[in-house]
Amino acid sequence: MIEHYTFGEITIDGKDYTHDVIYYQGEVYPWRRKESHNVSVKDIETVIKLKPKIVIFGTGESGIMKVSDEAKQTLEKLGTKVILLPTEEAIQEANKTKEAAALHLTC
Repeated sequence: MIEHYTFGEITIDGKDYTHDVIYYQGEVYPWRRKESHNVSVKDIETVIKLKPKIVIFGTGESGIMKVSDEAKQTLEKLGTKVILLPTEEAIQEANKTKEAAALHLTC
């Protein structure tokens, strides 16, 4: 469970992280992107391998991060629904639904 979020830091299952993460089925994966505020297909390789039914992207505190149309279409072709929300809302949705979350912790 995602327990706490503040700009630049998140607590998941009792452990603190200060970098962007992908969280799914109790596992945390570090998430780095080539361009911090733009998500490409290459940036979602972990999500593609996990094959979730839904992925909730936390687009940052202000919602600045963008997911490319190509990345969204790639996931949708694999049967994964894509949801984009500011990170605080994405966390609430991920905790409620237990779906995959790709979370940008700043901006």
